[in-house]
Parts: sequence; structure tokens; C-alpha cells
Amino acid sequence: MRILALDHGTKRIGVAVSDELKMIAQPLEYILTEPFGPFLERLKKLIIEKEAELILIGMPRNMDGSYGPAAQKVETFVAVLRNAVAVPIKTLDERLTSAQANRVLIQGGVRRDQRKEKVDKMAAAILLQSYLDGI
Repeated sequence: MRILALDHGTKRIGVAVSDELKMIAQPLEYILTEPFGPFLERLKKLIIEKEAELILIGMPRNMDGSYGPAAQKVETFVAVLRNAVAVPIKTLDERLTSAQANRVLIQGGVRRDQRKEKVDKMAAAILLQSYLDGI
């Protein structure tokens, strides 16, 4: 059994998956947020294919630890998902994961036009690795 991590964005949701031993996270793909039906269909397929036992979703927080409008959007997203999938869902603080993902991609020599497609799934992998390191 594995863990799927989602980095919720306004246009794309980055997806990462753990290995079966829950030691290593790897970026998987991104899924467009709209329309929601195809997103949900793809997520359900990934849950089955990867035998996911948990979905980890990044919860955006302000630098002072407070929750802002982005966190409210994620809370709404989580509430909808809880009604749509049978897998447990957990949220985790995701402060600076996108910035960290951008730095990793820049250091890896990924061109700017290609970073846009990769940053979401890389941010999901960073979030998931952070979680895995803590369990």
C-alpha cells in the first residue's frame, strides 16, 4: 500500500506517490483542476492503480501560521473529496513547497518553460517526502 500526495493549485493539482515501504516519494503527474469530473475520475484510477491507503493534501498556511483564502479553498476541496473517495484523507502544512520545488528544478537545469509543468508534481513529492520522513 502506498500514499498519494496532492499539491492543490488553482489550475493544476500535482500528484506524488510513495514507494510500498513508505520511504521514498516520487513525483507522478499533474491533473488539471477543471473540469472536476475528469480530475476525480483520474484520481480514482490512481488510487486503484497505486493501491493508495491514504491521500495526503498540502494545506497552505501563511508564514505566521494562520490560514488564508487558499486554505479555505483546500478545505472545501478536501470536504468534496471525502465524499467522493473511500480512502482516508489527511492534510499537512505545505508552506514553501512550491518555492522549494522551483529551486530544485532550477538547480537541476530545467528550463523555465518546462518548470511550469513540473513544479506541481515536484511540490507534491516534497510534501510527501516531508510526511514520510516524520513517520
